[in-house]
Parts: sequence; C-alpha cells; structure tokens
Amino acid sequence: MAGKLFDKWDVGDVQVTDPTFVGYVSLTPAVIPHSHGRHAKRQFGKKGVNVVERLVNKLLRGGTGRKTSGKVIRTMGSLQGKKFKAMAIVEDALDDVAVRTKKNPVQVLVDALQNSAPREDTTRVQYGGVSYQVAVDVSAERRLDMALRNISLAAIMGAFDKKKTLSQALADEIVSAAAGDINSYAIKKRDETERMARSAR
Repeated sequence: MAGKLFDKWDVGDVQVTDPTFVGYVSLTPAVIPHSHGRHAKRQFGKKGVNVVERLVNKLLRGGTGRKTSGKVIRTMGSLQGKKFKAMAIVEDALDDVAVRTKKNPVQVLVDALQNSAPREDTTRVQYGGVSYQVAVDVSAERRLDMALRNISLAAIMGAFDKKKTLSQALADEIVSAAAGDINSYAIKKRDETERMARSAR
C-alpha cells in the first residue's frame, strides 16, 4: 500500500526511458507526496523529492522568471502557501489523465516531462565588453526544472479567465505533452528554446 501515490497509483511500475533523467525523476513511494522541505538545505536535495510533489511545488510559486506575465503571477499568488489545495488539484488532474488515457497517470506525467524538456539553451557571455548569446547543453536537473515549470505555467494560463478549472487545464497539458502534441505549451517552449540555441551556435 505504501507504494501507491495518493493511495491510488502504483509508482513501482513507472518507467523513465530517458537515461539522463533516471537519477533525477524521483518516484519514491508516498501516499501523500509531501517532504516538508527536508531537502531544502542540501545541495541537489530536490532530486530526491517525488516528481509529483515537485509539480505541486511549481504550482505554488509566485513567479517564474522575467517573461512571466502579470496575470499569471496574480493567478499563481492565489495558491501560495496552500500546498494541500495544490495537491488536491494535482490529484484531480491525475484522475482525469487516468480516465482519458487508461494508463497510469504518473507514467503519463513522466512521459510529458521527458518530451517537454529542452536539450539545448542559450546563455549570455561577455568578451571585451560585448555580450553574446551562445548555445549550451542543459543539465538533466535543469531540463526537469524547465519541463515542470512550463507544464505548470501552461495549466495556470489555460485556466485563467476561462471556464476550465486548473485541474482540467493541468490534465490537458500533461496529456498533450505526453503525446508530443505541437499545440502543447510546454512542447512549444521546448522547440522555441532549442531553435534559439541552434541559431546561437
């Protein structure tokens, strides 16, 4: 029973097919995915946090970077500090994914993360007072962070000012990203990031 997430889905059968993700996508058995921040003070501690809890944590964040629009930050602010509310949203989304796909929703989430994680990004370097954008490989930990961020942002933007609930929007994005659908926000962001990196080579 301890191996079932939310007492519903067995995480022991979930396969991580991307070899770079094997050490970073944590599928530790937990009925309630809540580590109480035990990893916070350890370097690279978050790689031991259950991947579903990391998705919950991304929904709690108040802002995710300079390109985030004000409306998204305001919407995210409504969940700040309400971890069990966010956890219930993720559980509902996974229920929806299970009904739609007839598969283990944790496996679908892992597939979505693997599909939407960019392999290349750009960074700014400075030579003699002049800045350049150069292409760099992305580490596995950052790839996972970016995929989680983009999936959670897609859900928040998908539910903003619409009749769709946050759990429905999250389920839509997970299913789309797992299928590699080009209409998925996370897939679009991956393609955009990699395209910019190719042009900066």
